[in-house]
Amino acid sequence: MTGRIRIGIVGGGLAGITVAIALVKHPHVDVQVYESAPNFTEQGAGIGLSPLALQALDDIIPSAVDFLKTHAGAVEVEAARLVVGSGPDAGALISDLGIASGVTMNRAPLLQALLSLLPGDLLHAAKRVKSLEQTDSDVTGPEKYAASPAGCWDCRHLVSFEKARAALGDESFKVDRQYAWLGDGAAMLHGIVENRTMVQCIIAVLDKSLSTDRKRVVARQVLEDALPASWYEGPVAKGMVELILDQEDPKGYAIWGRKSTPTYANNQVCIVGDAAHTTAPWQSAGAGMAIEDAFILGHLLSNVSSVGEINGAFRAFDALRRPRCQRVIDTGRKTGRLFYGQDEVARLDPKKLNESLGLTFAHVGALNLESHKNDALETMRAFLGS
Repeated sequence: MTGRIRIGIVGGGLAGITVAIALVKHPHVDVQVYESAPNFTEQGAGIGLSPLALQALDDIIPSAVDFLKTHAGAVEVEAARLVVGSGPDAGALISDLGIASGVTMNRAPLLQALLSLLPGDLLHAAKRVKSLEQTDSDVTGPEKYAASPAGCWDCRHLVSFEKARAALGDESFKVDRQYAWLGDGAAMLHGIVENRTMVQCIIAVLDKSLSTDRKRVVARQVLEDALPASWYEGPVAKGMVELILDQEDPKGYAIWGRKSTPTYANNQVCIVGDAAHTTAPWQSAGAGMAIEDAFILGHLLSNVSSVGEINGAFRAFDALRRPRCQRVIDTGRKTGRLFYGQDEVARLDPKKLNESLGLTFAHVGALNLESHKNDALETMRAFLGS
């Protein structure tokens, strides 16, 4: 090996920072992180990490669950509960997803906790890429592969645990877990975060116009127009609407997704996380996919000895990660239709929803990480030897 391999990470969100943590432990890698915003910050709804995502993170950050509980306010939760939220079967249990527990937390404290693991001199805010010179085409491909509206928008509010329990009822808080209420043209979600002191509440509704507006003002009339009357006859909508509106300036945010990406790697450029596989949130898999990316990329780059081997490592990353992530994207769209009661077969029938959702979720947590890692390393060696 001659000198250190310089890796520049463009984007200081969850994916980029987790990749940096995976790489910084290797002395032959010089990693620097660049973020265009003035500060390293994160916004958005709370997130959940599955047992599989935590297994991958534990490889990068030893005792990851304890670290997240101590530094990010993570709450260990039981299996997420899916319930019918509107229509004749409103209140009926659909299923509890899985048997193993994961964790829930807010994005902002999670990012700050991860940043604390990196030396400050590796982090460069207010830095934007001005140009990138490569002989081949851009890594993300033509415009047709760009992220586009997913046909829905959501509004969110972080409220105190006691306020949420008063509005939604004691039953939803007997066990620490995420709830998803599925119904006609909308879905409602709530989950405990910040050491059980706060609850993230989300109302998501269909937008058949496929508006490209990223943000909209949300008022009571907007929600009443967006939510079919059947929701207000159910057990959760009235309370959720009041919680969402109990903030100074409620906003709705368009949900976008990427249908596919032709490649995640091109020469010495590789894309990870949302840059590669933006997906709608219905399987709560986006953060987990980013952590899996970091897990694989960390192991690949820990096994390269020169800049000349980077292309082989990135090609192996693409070969292993793109099929995995594409399947999550595809089943995520199917899951969204089920959440909104738009599937022509399942509709809002609890039994049919249970069967269909079981199929869409089954593969998400079924990955064998050790085999995935070994396959990536063997693929890289094959590329380097060819």
